[in-house]
Amino acid sequence: MKIGFIGLGQMGSAMAANLLKAGHAVTVWNRSAAKADALVEAGATRAKRPIDAAHGDVVMTMLADDQAVVDTVFGEGGIAGAPALHIGHSTISVALADRLAAESGTGGYVSAPVFGRPPAAAAGTLFVVAAGPAAALDRCEPILDAIGQRIFRIGDMPSAANLVKLSGNFMIMAAVEAMAEAMTLAEKGGVDRRTLLEVLTGTLFGAPVYQTYGEILVEDRFRPAGFAAPLGLKDMSLVDTAATTFGASMPLLGIVRDHLRTVIAVEGPEVDWAGIALAVRASAKL
Repeated sequence: MKIGFIGLGQMGSAMAANLLKAGHAVTVWNRSAAKADALVEAGATRAKRPIDAAHGDVVMTMLADDQAVVDTVFGEGGIAGAPALHIGHSTISVALADRLAAESGTGGYVSAPVFGRPPAAAAGTLFVVAAGPAAALDRCEPILDAIGQRIFRIGDMPSAANLVKLSGNFMIMAAVEAMAEAMTLAEKGGVDRRTLLEVLTGTLFGAPVYQTYGEILVEDRFRPAGFAAPLGLKDMSLVDTAATTFGASMPLLGIVRDHLRTVIAVEGPEVDWAGIALAVRASAKL
């Protein structure tokens, strides 16, 4: 297939590389043009504007936030109205996903946010949550197979996939918060963090989120960030907006957001979002 890929951060560049490996013809664009260099050397074509990447079968976007998506789709040289089917992988608001679906033009729109950190993106083992018209999802499936290990199709309303993604990211942060508090308690009482993690993941908490983030917390592996804390704060703000819109009470969300703000203020914006553990430890004078 002829695929455009827009947004070449850690996740996007790895996803685009897997599309090339799968034999697709890939055209890439990124606001910072140098980030496309490695993909062009691997066989991708460089686009001068976003719209230039959207004249094939599909154009995929993996961008930082709502404003970046709005600029890329509706701004000068944007992909709005392009003939390609737009697959949006970005973690964005429910409201923007609804707008993209309503104003997608002839190509159509599918939301397909992913779960997984950069190593999973590089390995092609992301989990993809996809929603949109059934025919469009059928067209997407071979492409999504190249970037993920499993595709969850959850209906014909694209924004439903974004709501699932926001809910999942909140649960990741809630799990990190819980582990950080438990490890802090254990450490204050003389139990090593590693020992606690081995017991927990070897008994009732063997899920990938506890294994992956537990190792990050045990090893203090907060730099370089696999997912920067400001992006995590952005996501939690989107969760808060959705909770207000739908009338859901989420008291734990407030704690997570405060700890994200604290760690960004103290450690700087380059820290991983799992760095909220540092805020928890600091409050216990560790």
